[in-house]
Order: sequence, then structure tokens, then C-alpha cells
Amino acid sequence: MINFSLLDILDILLVSVLLYYIYKLVRGTSAINIFLGIIIIYLVWKFTEFIGMEMFSSVLGEFIGVGMFALIVVFKEEIRQFLLMIGSTNLTNKEHILRQLNFLKQSSTQIKILDINALVEACDTLKKSYTGALIVIKRTLDLDFVKETGDSMFISINAPIIESIFYKNSTLHDGAIVIEGNHITATRAVLPVTNDRSIPLQYGLRHRAAIGITEKTDAIAIVVSEETGKISYIKEGKIYSIDKLEELSKQLQNDV
Repeated sequence: MINFSLLDILDILLVSVLLYYIYKLVRGTSAINIFLGIIIIYLVWKFTEFIGMEMFSSVLGEFIGVGMFALIVVFKEEIRQFLLMIGSTNLTNKEHILRQLNFLKQSSTQIKILDINALVEACDTLKKSYTGALIVIKRTLDLDFVKETGDSMFISINAPIIESIFYKNSTLHDGAIVIEGNHITATRAVLPVTNDRSIPLQYGLRHRAAIGITEKTDAIAIVVSEETGKISYIKEGKIYSIDKLEELSKQLQNDV
């Protein structure tokens, strides 16, 4: 008879959660096939070990042991994203915690919360005028390495300001703007471009730069296409097409 304790249930639950997050991270990429292959080999190893096939199970055990080093190399970007996802949840976001506990009081030292309505209004105007835009919103990780590539500033967010920055004849429209709290802290910032070759050709340099910054940090990026006027929401290296402004507002409310 198999003894099944509460600790065993917790063990299975934690492994299930870990596998779920890994699967969520690699889903839709070429790494998913490698991930599934590893799971299959591991299950076969445990099965052969359980039924007493010592030689075959030892071979598989050695293969998995040595293979772990190779996996670190193969999955280095995915591992980085996984650790980033674990370490940058809303639970680590001081502003989010303070806001939820209603500890934010009106004062000169108040942490400024992003004016989502102003940002959405600006995106709507840019969309209608087919004005290209690239907006990066800081969450928990510093973006100093990005801000250093552009022009430093500290301007409170409002729709006209964002629209004027990305106006086609503006000297500031090239590159990205960086938003921290409710302030624009940099313009004309240069973002790291993703090396992912599976991105559809319909996405240009702005989208690839937005994907790049969200791969390397936990920041959120918004892109307005100059060619189509479509709004894209980029998070954790994945692009989400925004059809309605309500969707953009909801996404921002959930993530910022």
C-alpha cells in the first residue's frame, strides 16, 4: 500500500506549478518541443527506475544529468525570462502594495501613479493620425541603461505632451519614450532589438525593439504602427494586438 501524505500532495502541487510556468514561458516558441522532449525522457527514466530496469534507467539518468548543463546553454534566454517573471510579480511592486493597502496619502512625496486615461487618449490620437510611437513603461526593474541612450527629462504625463513628442516633425519623435510612475523620464531612447527570428515580417523595427526591452526587463511597451495605425501591447516578449481602447486600459490597469 502506498503511503500518501500531505507533504506528497504539496510536492506534486509545487512541481505542477513549476511545470506550468515553464510551459507558459516556452509556449508558442521552438523551445516547446525541447521542453516536451525533456518531460517525456524524464517520465521514461522514472518509469524504468520504478520497474527495475537498472541499466536503461542508469543510462537515462546519466543523460539527464549531463544534459542539464546543455539545457542551461540552450535555454539561457528562457531561464532568464523565467527568473524575471518570478522576481518581478506585482507582489514585489512597492507601488502596487501601497496602493492596495490604501497607504498612499496626498502629499508632496506621494508616489505618482500612471495616468492611464491620458496615455490611452494619446494612443487613440496617434492611432487615428497614423503616427508611429514607441512607449516603454517601467514596472519594477531599473531602465537606466535605456534612459542613458536618450534625452533625460521629467515631465508629467498628459495626452498633448505625448502627441507632441511623436509628432512627425518633432525632433524627439525618433526612438522610444520611457515612463516611470506618471512622468516621462526620457525621450529618443534606443532599445535593444530582439534576436527572435520567428517574429512575423509584418512587425517592423519598433515592434522588434519593444519585444527586446520586454525580454530583457519586466517593462511594458506600447507600439503604434505608422503604417497601419494599429496599437500593439508588448509584455514579456509577446505581442498582443489591441482592437479596442478598453482593452488597452484594462491591460494597463492589470499590469502597472
